[in-house]
Amino acid sequence: MPENQNIEYKRSWHDDYLKWVCGFANAIGGKIYIGKVDIGTIVGVDGVKDLMESLPQKIQNHLGIICDINTIKDNGKECIEIIVQPYSVPVSLRGRYFYRSGSVKSELTGIELNEFLLKKAGKTWDDVIEEGATLEDIEDSSIDLFLNDADKSGRMPASQDLTKQELLEKLRLMLNGKIKRGALILFGKDPNRFYPNVAVQIGRFGKDHADLLFQEQLEGNITWLLVRVPQLLNEKFLTKQISFEGLQRIEKGEYPIAAIREMLLNAMVHRTYMGAKIQMRVYDNKLSIWNEGVLPEGLDEESLKVHHVSKPRNPLIAEVCFKAGYIDSWGLGTLKIIDSCKKNGLPEPKIKEFNGGILVTLYKDYLSEEQLKQLGLSNRQINAIRYVKERGKITNREYQSINNIGKTTATNELTQLIELNFLVPSKTKGRGTKYILK
Repeated sequence: MPENQNIEYKRSWHDDYLKWVCGFANAIGGKIYIGKVDIGTIVGVDGVKDLMESLPQKIQNHLGIICDINTIKDNGKECIEIIVQPYSVPVSLRGRYFYRSGSVKSELTGIELNEFLLKKAGKTWDDVIEEGATLEDIEDSSIDLFLNDADKSGRMPASQDLTKQELLEKLRLMLNGKIKRGALILFGKDPNRFYPNVAVQIGRFGKDHADLLFQEQLEGNITWLLVRVPQLLNEKFLTKQISFEGLQRIEKGEYPIAAIREMLLNAMVHRTYMGAKIQMRVYDNKLSIWNEGVLPEGLDEESLKVHHVSKPRNPLIAEVCFKAGYIDSWGLGTLKIIDSCKKNGLPEPKIKEFNGGILVTLYKDYLSEEQLKQLGLSNRQINAIRYVKERGKITNREYQSINNIGKTTATNELTQLIELNFLVPSKTKGRGTKYILK
């Protein structure tokens, strides 16, 4: 059996492997075999008796945990099996925390370590009390906007007459008179006074990511950003505007508003609020949004394209967004993005992990060079598509000329473009045949 998330093979023992024990204890547990190679074959290990005596003591002294340690014999060779159970409390090695994910052991630092320690304590980032905050830091107009949206959604009845404190307590955003982080992110007058980068940065780019034409940045709580970001996109960044009533679509624009709505909501609900700000990039032929925070354990890029269980990084924030009607059904956000693009005749959006976060990209044009490359067209075929987009048609002779190739190759490649439903030939056959976009 090869190595996997809970199996590790080592030819011999080194004390540095205590990091692997620590990683298994902090994850889902696992087994370490000393005296086995990567394919699981026992090659034997020297000093089995001494290791059986020293390893339990080393693990307990350095990690504060107890592991089952056994010997396994096969064909006259002997190896050691270390069985590590998962621990509900964080386990450290000399003040450093390690974690096993897949077949990789990594050290937790910074934001990842903060989230790990909170998780082990049974908390999430948005559920933590912010000691320096008071009710004066909560914006009344944002509360009013939420209550109005919640009343429309019908998901939070009998809330209009509640005081500010009673409402926050009902939303589990306040405890024993103290404000939680989630309340400041959702309704705070100035969330950036407490946390860095509670903002959305929007940039308009030219031909590539290095060609920044202009940019804007919006700072504020989620309730305000959900209104203002679409407005700013309309005012300065999109050539064909979209009409909004709150977040509801009124008429069709460059991109489906349902997709932009879900992209923005997903970014705000699932982002890491101690990390970088949300970034939106608008190009001539695509729009992308990035938020810091990797996918939860058990989810990958492909699973986002099918029905999946929602695992919000900030569950209190997600619950409030649900009550306001911003989120229709957890776990369906990425599917709505994909479906809305298909319904509007746009290419399937691209969702991927990128630079420690999630990048979602909408494409405006099936025939953009980036899309054509992804579909496997050759450079010559892409040249031809570009030629037809500019001039309306192409002939076999013109295909030969722009690509510096012979007639046979041109014929074969044009035929392939027809079979792939990019081009259709005119009724005129022979030398006069013209090819146009389908």
